[in-house]
Amino acid sequence: MRKALQDILVTPAEMTAVDQDAAASGIDSFSLMRSAGMAVSAAALRLFPSATRFVVLCGPGNNGGDGYVAAAALAESGASLAVFAPGDVGKLKGDAARARATYAGEVHAIETYEPRTGDVVIDALFGAGLVRDLPKAVQEAISRVDDRCLPVIAVDLPSGIDGRSGAVRGASFTATHTVTFMAAKPGHLLLPGRTHCGSLEVFDIGIPDRLVRSRAGDLRINTPAVWQQHARGLDPATHKFKRGHLVVFSGPQTSTGAARLSAMAGLNAGAGLVTLASPPEALAANAAHLTAVMLKEIGKAGDLAEWLKDRRLGAFVLGPGFGVGKKAREFALMLCGRALVLDADAVTAFMERRTELFDRIAAEGGQVVMTPHEGEFARLFPEIAADTALSKIEKALAAAKLSHAVILYKGSDTVVAAPSGRAVVNANAPPWLATAGSGDVLTGIIGAHLAQGMPAFEAAAAAVWRHGEAGMRAGRGTTAETLVENIAPLPE
Repeated sequence: MRKALQDILVTPAEMTAVDQDAAASGIDSFSLMRSAGMAVSAAALRLFPSATRFVVLCGPGNNGGDGYVAAAALAESGASLAVFAPGDVGKLKGDAARARATYAGEVHAIETYEPRTGDVVIDALFGAGLVRDLPKAVQEAISRVDDRCLPVIAVDLPSGIDGRSGAVRGASFTATHTVTFMAAKPGHLLLPGRTHCGSLEVFDIGIPDRLVRSRAGDLRINTPAVWQQHARGLDPATHKFKRGHLVVFSGPQTSTGAARLSAMAGLNAGAGLVTLASPPEALAANAAHLTAVMLKEIGKAGDLAEWLKDRRLGAFVLGPGFGVGKKAREFALMLCGRALVLDADAVTAFMERRTELFDRIAAEGGQVVMTPHEGEFARLFPEIAADTALSKIEKALAAAKLSHAVILYKGSDTVVAAPSGRAVVNANAPPWLATAGSGDVLTGIIGAHLAQGMPAFEAAAAAVWRHGEAGMRAGRGTTAETLVENIAPLPE
């Protein structure tokens, strides 16, 4: 795959426009279909050289056309083969009909397919553009394949997965391997689609970069290419204040651990100084656990107002273990003009007064990141969360526009969205990151990036990626503490 396109995500509608632009530019559309089908057949022979039989399931559109090309190539290679399709194959049109003509064998009704041990299924029924539930006959075929636990190679996207949202439309194959073309689609990364794709191969069928880029929006896979230009190397002559001063606010005496995790994560992620701002009653508990992290008594809004006169305070983390209530709202509103991460309790505190927060962020113009998980997102953005027509990406973008903040919508398929319309989907997080305190570590990493001067969107995106890498380094059985220890330096 061309490096220039490897981080791009294109929606099904954008990919359709790319295909149309390619045809309008003089590129033979059937040559593209042939390249796609040949890529599928090559993957099948490479991955399953000992297959007893390849079973190609071909749909009524261009995805099916890719399947017929693959079937013809497999037949030419001498592989044992059977082809099945729903509906009347005689009604195929355009390139799909031409592709059907390249395959000389018989096409059987999909209702007659009875899986055998040793079959490898090539799913070329419906691609990323699916917007309705699968036909009953296809759902029944999927059930028969699932019952035999057969390996599946999906063409473009497993049939039944909505390429825009990752949702399952009635039923879906669970592929061992998916071959898509030119660029990944949101449905490859968003849940539950991602769990149905297996390993993902993005194959270059020959559409020029300029045509793909001209139609692609501001959606990317979260990799260092998105934010690396803001990940500055350390000047050997620098001092701690130039590396950024991060402030993390502690909760009361019985809820101090979350803030300390964030503070230690911020220090390990590169902040030059980290101070834990603690209410008086929690000073002793925090002091007993801190060494490199400094401690400051901040009990009420007046204390904070006085401290904020020190402009060396670079960024702030508010929320982990802080408590929900008036104090959280007061502190948050005082900080909206600064670099600020609002997490956990600081998000929930505005459930009934969100307009006050959003208006203050807009008026103050700070670098604000909010990090809701599913429940917190629903509490702060109930109308957006309830709109089942929206994908997770679209929900995050709508929330960012409404709040005027960068939204880090957490989960195994974390989305980071900016009010400007930029968004990334993260793809490197291992499942064992779902452990107590993991989100507090992520919050501290974001804070460190903000303290070092990274813009809010890049700070959040880079933090999610580093969080995932830390999880991979820590390995299975990781805890929040071991996660902190495994935060790697930013790639340069």
